[in-house]
Amino acid sequence: MDLKMYQVAAFTRQSFGGNPAGVIPLDRWLPDELMQNIAAENNLSETAFFVPTDAGWHIRWFTPTVEVPLCGHATLASAAVIDAKLHHSSWPITLDSASGTLTVGKAGDGYELDFPASEPHAMDIPAGLADALGCELAECFIARDLLMLPLPDEQAVAAVAPDYARLAKLVDHGVIVTAPGDRVDFVSRFFAPAIGINEDPVTGAAHCALVPYWSQRLGKSKLAARQISSRGGDLGCEDRGDRVGLRGNVAFFLEGDISIAD
Repeated sequence: MDLKMYQVAAFTRQSFGGNPAGVIPLDRWLPDELMQNIAAENNLSETAFFVPTDAGWHIRWFTPTVEVPLCGHATLASAAVIDAKLHHSSWPITLDSASGTLTVGKAGDGYELDFPASEPHAMDIPAGLADALGCELAECFIARDLLMLPLPDEQAVAAVAPDYARLAKLVDHGVIVTAPGDRVDFVSRFFAPAIGINEDPVTGAAHCALVPYWSQRLGKSKLAARQISSRGGDLGCEDRGDRVGLRGNVAFFLEGDISIAD
């Protein structure tokens, strides 16, 4: 069996920046175990698979170890493939998913995701979390299955140096660290070793929580964000109440065929 695959860097205009995603269009679903094995073989933070439906497409996302309910960068990458490689010309693109209906529209020379917002709620700082991250923590929030930790400034976010083995034992899904940015409204980093991603380069799903938080804190609905991983990525964000808009560009890197023995 041969499958077409694309590797696309999301939330960047340049090669070797942003977050690389695997994108595999399908005519019908493969067995879950096979899709998980393909994602593990790709060893990217996420590989997206999608199949056509009457209304658009149904999309699923896999890290190297688990299926996840929402992924921003691989959705952006998938929309770019649908647009540029499959030559779909009707907008917005509609994608059914485990997180409900998602849409992707054109935004200049890039794309804009419409995702569900995740309102952060204050909680106690889990014991051992500060030591696992290697930084001081003053407050902690939870949004969906993500912990969000505000830090004083961009330098503090850049200095976080997690012990990934300890962090994986403390947090089932992911941890966001964030602060006001020096040149953008806010910056962030994202760690999820428990699901096979030590540090994710650019995390659209994390911004479903970051956008409501920073919109309220800064008193503005439109924000510029940067995830300051080693690759880095830029997002244009908009707080829409129960939804968030996330704008970004992509850079195509690889196109090829996967051959799987019968």
